[in-house]
Amino acid sequence: MLAAFTAQPIVELKQRDKSKIESILSHSDQLLVGLNTGSLRIYRVRNPPSRSSEDGNINDDTSATVDASNSTSKPTELLREYEKFSKYKIEQLAVFREANILISLSNGLVSIHDLGTYELQEQLTNTKGATVFAATSNIVKDSTTGVPTLVSRLAVGVKRRLLLWSWHDGELNGDAVEIALSHSIKSLTWASGTKILAGLSTHYVLVHPDSQDVKTIVGPGSIGGAPGQESSRLGGTMSYIGMGGMVPAPLATGLGENEMLLARDINTHFIDRDGEPMNRRQIPWRSPPQAIGYSYPHLLALQEASKGSLEVRNPKTLTLLQSIDLPGAVLLQVPNPNISLAHQGKGFLVASERIVWRMQGLNYDAQIDSLVEGGYLDEAISLLEMIEETLIKDKVGRLREIKMQKAQKLFDEKKFRDALDLFGEVSAPPERVIRLYPAIIAGDLAIDAESPSPEAPASSPEEHAAKPKHKKAEVIASPVQKVKTAATDADAESVRSVKTSDLTTGDAEGLSEKEIKTAVRELQAFLADVRRRLQRFFNPDQTVRSLSEVQSGAQVEDIRQFTEHLLGVSTLEDVDLGEKLPAVARLVDTTLFRAHMYATPSLAGSLFRISNFCDPDVVMAKLEESERYNDLIEFLYGKRLHRQALERLQKFGKAEHTEDVDPQLHGAARTVSYLQNLGPDSIDMILEFARWPLEAAPEMAIEIFLADTENAESLPRHKVLDFLESIDKNLAQRYLEHVVDELDDQTPDLHQRLVTLYLERLKAEAGSDQQETLDKLVTLLKASEQYSPAKTLGLLPRDEPLFYEPRAIVFSRMGNHRQALEVYVFKLHDPARAEEYCNQTHLEETINDTSKPSSRRKSTTDPVDEQPSIYHILLNLYLHPPKGEKALWGPAIELMTRHGPRLPASSTLELIPEDLLVKELEFYFRGRIRNANTVMNDSMMSAGLRKVEAVRVQAALLLGEGVQTGGRGRKVRIDEDRVCGVCYKRLGGSVISVFPDSSVVHLGCAARKQTESAGKSQHH
Repeated sequence: MLAAFTAQPIVELKQRDKSKIESILSHSDQLLVGLNTGSLRIYRVRNPPSRSSEDGNINDDTSATVDASNSTSKPTELLREYEKFSKYKIEQLAVFREANILISLSNGLVSIHDLGTYELQEQLTNTKGATVFAATSNIVKDSTTGVPTLVSRLAVGVKRRLLLWSWHDGELNGDAVEIALSHSIKSLTWASGTKILAGLSTHYVLVHPDSQDVKTIVGPGSIGGAPGQESSRLGGTMSYIGMGGMVPAPLATGLGENEMLLARDINTHFIDRDGEPMNRRQIPWRSPPQAIGYSYPHLLALQEASKGSLEVRNPKTLTLLQSIDLPGAVLLQVPNPNISLAHQGKGFLVASERIVWRMQGLNYDAQIDSLVEGGYLDEAISLLEMIEETLIKDKVGRLREIKMQKAQKLFDEKKFRDALDLFGEVSAPPERVIRLYPAIIAGDLAIDAESPSPEAPASSPEEHAAKPKHKKAEVIASPVQKVKTAATDADAESVRSVKTSDLTTGDAEGLSEKEIKTAVRELQAFLADVRRRLQRFFNPDQTVRSLSEVQSGAQVEDIRQFTEHLLGVSTLEDVDLGEKLPAVARLVDTTLFRAHMYATPSLAGSLFRISNFCDPDVVMAKLEESERYNDLIEFLYGKRLHRQALERLQKFGKAEHTEDVDPQLHGAARTVSYLQNLGPDSIDMILEFARWPLEAAPEMAIEIFLADTENAESLPRHKVLDFLESIDKNLAQRYLEHVVDELDDQTPDLHQRLVTLYLERLKAEAGSDQQETLDKLVTLLKASEQYSPAKTLGLLPRDEPLFYEPRAIVFSRMGNHRQALEVYVFKLHDPARAEEYCNQTHLEETINDTSKPSSRRKSTTDPVDEQPSIYHILLNLYLHPPKGEKALWGPAIELMTRHGPRLPASSTLELIPEDLLVKELEFYFRGRIRNANTVMNDSMMSAGLRKVEAVRVQAALLLGEGVQTGGRGRKVRIDEDRVCGVCYKRLGGSVISVFPDSSVVHLGCAARKQTESAGKSQHH
């Protein structure tokens, strides 16, 4: 599956050398090898030759053979050998570089040697009987000073005792700490700088050296730890002994930052660094491993010597990635990441009794390429997610591309939901997803995918057959770069320009109709999500917003990166978003429409009721083909293609044979409702298509202009009026009545045209309709002030009784009261209406006079010099009628009786004939006298009230009555102890100033006192 590591033998014991390798340690550029004879050999290790990604692209099955070095230069050079390093075999080695010491375990005793001379410095006598130790180094901040300190710790397992030493910046710190455990210690692994994991004979425990707390870890099977499990474990031990085998040792290793693996026998258990289980499945080992380790980012397991193989697994998926044959290998040494970070994935050591192998790690990019080439996309994704971004080129882009390949693979496997969910997760370009579908969904994209690209020459059948199913991905500069085709600059601008083969086109022909429908339903959800995210880039009028404006509205999401993914480009520097984004939106909406029509036709209408970018030609053709004319009309309205919509409505509305047409489209109703939704900018189209509804159903169609809507009220009224007059003047009259009466339009021309229409109807018709029109005309003439009285008077016939009252109203509007009264008295012969006219006119004049300030007081004498009132004009007409009319004595006397106070005596009596008896004028004189007395009495009462008010004001001023500050007669006392309220000095004989609140200050301090008082009053 993968060639993650290659094995290179760097040390081989010669045949005549009877020694055996017992321990190994890599230190800087040196390799320390401990032998069973007690000798220590130090080798200088030369750096391996650099390996490119192509060098590591090895095609193997499940195992890799050992590379035999044919190079003339040996990988190691023996520097020296210390034969008397120890009397017994060297079981374990470790180095504390900052303390310059080498630690060894031999004959059950831990010894400390000088790292430079390898001379024995000290033997830790209390470690006698030790079986294992573990060392770690960590940088720790001092709790008091905060200064970083390098702390090294050594843990030694002596039977059931755990001994711990620590070095601070190379100096041994105090004596050993001893912690007693329940069973004998078989293995030690540092979980962190302050926690150590001990593998006991029965189970595992996590020990805190500082607090000496011991936590038992419970795991499955032979991991142990559960109450009552010890006895069963003994039975297992006996079974191994009976078979002549060895009891599997408890193994442990760290995985990443917060994960550890425990292994005993074939059972495994994943825990975090605090000892809590992680609930992961066990590793499917066929036989118990002899050693385990972690070389970032792979899990290593060394099988027993008889098998001699090293397994490399993915620690997340637990998949076996590589198996390397290493005959007789028994030791696995991986550098401690807390001591040396340089090893990260760069290699480790494996040793048998005679050979030491250096395991060289393949370039991470090459490892990813190898997995992709083999079609192991899940493993490639998992490996990419574990590797740090600095260790691989364009991690985000490659991870996204591989996930899209995985989604493509899932789609080919007919796992449509998983495929589309993954496409949505990585924000795949919609075009790439749509290409997977047949032409009925993808349209032209499907045709383009099936036809060869004009930009690339067609490959020969031999070349095509020679190509692997999945070509290794190159270093991807853009997250949307295709795997099969090396992308050019033009390719980076548009995914559509890249014509790929099996990775970008779906074999839709192999899908059944049911499978296609299932796939389309998942596509609907994908496109709906893309559409939702696209809406942020557009204003309500479908213009494109700036990226900064969109980013300000987003909370966490990187809008720029999302836009690059959406468009399938590596950068937005040379991209015209105003062109590209609408093109993507058009593709998404049009494809979503096709999907709706194919899988769920009932949802197609919901797409038209909102703002959309659907291709009109595609939608119109599809809807007409399926005879969904209602949806077609709604779509055309949403796209503002009003002419096409109205032409179809006119066609359906006028059709004689309506069997095949939706009943909602019969007649003019749908056209009327459509026109009502158009604004004033479409006035020409409204008038063009409103003609046939007005002719066919005028009562319904007139609502286009009379409806209580903003569109109807904002239409150009003169244009509408001219249009309605050309069809029917009755419709024009209704429109004008609506505009003048209900909308209160004060345009003079509209008022005058309504008057003209009324007059034309009065001259043309008779009967009850004529009286109704006359009432409307009279009401308009009385209420409106916008028509032209002179022009209207010219239109009114002089001698027709029907128009007498309108003429009187027009005369009144012109201010010609005498002519108006002549009409009422001598044409209509209605003195009561003439008197009512006078009352109304007098009331209006009185209101106007009261609104103006009076220049002088009302006189009680007869106002002979004032302008004659309206009643005087009417009285004059009664007593001195025009030529050919008789005087009306009765109405004249009644007028004088009821309105005598409004008729000045001097001018009125001049109109009275000399032969009229004074007795008949009794009521007139009595009214005049009462009016004069009323005026005189009002004046006397007003004068008396003013005198009383004057007395009150004078009393308040002089005596201070009714006011808090007192009047001019108030007093203040100044004695020798009284001080100024401002400077607080004695007043004495100084000039003073007394304020209304009786406070006293120096005359010079009065200005400050006034300023302070003004400030307090403003504050309150």
